[in-house]
Amino acid sequence: MHNPLLRTLAMGTLFSASLASASDGQALAAAQGIAYPAVIAHRGASYDAPESTKPAYLLARQLGADYLEVDLQRTRDGVLVVVHDDELSRTSNVAERFPERSKSPVSAFTLAELKSLDVGSWFNRAYPERARPSFKHLSVLTLDEVIDIAEGSHDRHPGLYIETKVPGQFPGIEKDLKARLQARGWLDRPGRVVLQTFDRNSLKLLNEAMPQVPKILLLWLGNRGIPSASGQTYDPSGKQDKATFYARQQPKDKAAFLRWLDHAKQGGAIGTGPSATRTHLGEQSYSDLIQPWMNQATHERGLLVHVYTLDDRVDFQKAMKAGVDGIFTNRPGELLRFQQRTVKRSESELLKTLGY
Repeated sequence: MHNPLLRTLAMGTLFSASLASASDGQALAAAQGIAYPAVIAHRGASYDAPESTKPAYLLARQLGADYLEVDLQRTRDGVLVVVHDDELSRTSNVAERFPERSKSPVSAFTLAELKSLDVGSWFNRAYPERARPSFKHLSVLTLDEVIDIAEGSHDRHPGLYIETKVPGQFPGIEKDLKARLQARGWLDRPGRVVLQTFDRNSLKLLNEAMPQVPKILLLWLGNRGIPSASGQTYDPSGKQDKATFYARQQPKDKAAFLRWLDHAKQGGAIGTGPSATRTHLGEQSYSDLIQPWMNQATHERGLLVHVYTLDDRVDFQKAMKAGVDGIFTNRPGELLRFQQRTVKRSESELLKTLGY
């Protein structure tokens, strides 16, 4: 069920006895028509299927995620596509198909060229325990194709949570996004779409293009984000583990963190998307920007907190106790079960039913 206002009433008291500022977040979410506490399927159900692909989004929809999270870029011929990385080498066979352009940005390829790539087989190699023959030869999706998925069920109606990726590479992408959402009828209901970005200029442009649509400023500790106390930046060529490095980093001071809350408000955001440190670290573990005082300060400014990206029950519990209002997760089924929401079938069973 994706009715944010009803969800707020149904779920709002589940954790409130133990949460810092829970009532503030609940009210803020209700005012924006945003699900509370929100389950945001990060690149789809990307633990169980290749990220940003058809099975990942179909699975997230059928599990009951509130939002399908989308990373937006634009092809050389002007089509909006859903790809996370700046370039394609991690999640495709671009080195085989286009060896001379294997490190080129997404914007260097036409839609037809992107559609010729296999963006599923890498997952089978990386995660053999979750591999499926049907993941081979999956293709890059356009924004319209993800909208088709969101609209394609009679009983599941997830919203879209759309990030402008590297927006400086795509001048005018904010207006392009508005045009597509408007053409598809997705700007007519509060909370149906949430827009997100790390880029303050893109936040400004999104707010100018779509002032009525809720927007989130994503928070990051380090270069082009909140300055760190250490002043150090992660060196990927060094020996230090990335997650371990970020787990040790703190904002320069309280004022540095609060300044970014002001940036969010000034840019027209209704919330922030801070990073978190995972208990077991790992590739998507970063600095802890959801400490209770941070969430309380965010709520005091009338802003929601949607944290990225958590997958384990222990981290769901920590985040909710700290006072967040929604969670980006690669495992929406696990988060839904944690929230005691009904998940009728397992991820494996649903994938089979969906033809994978």
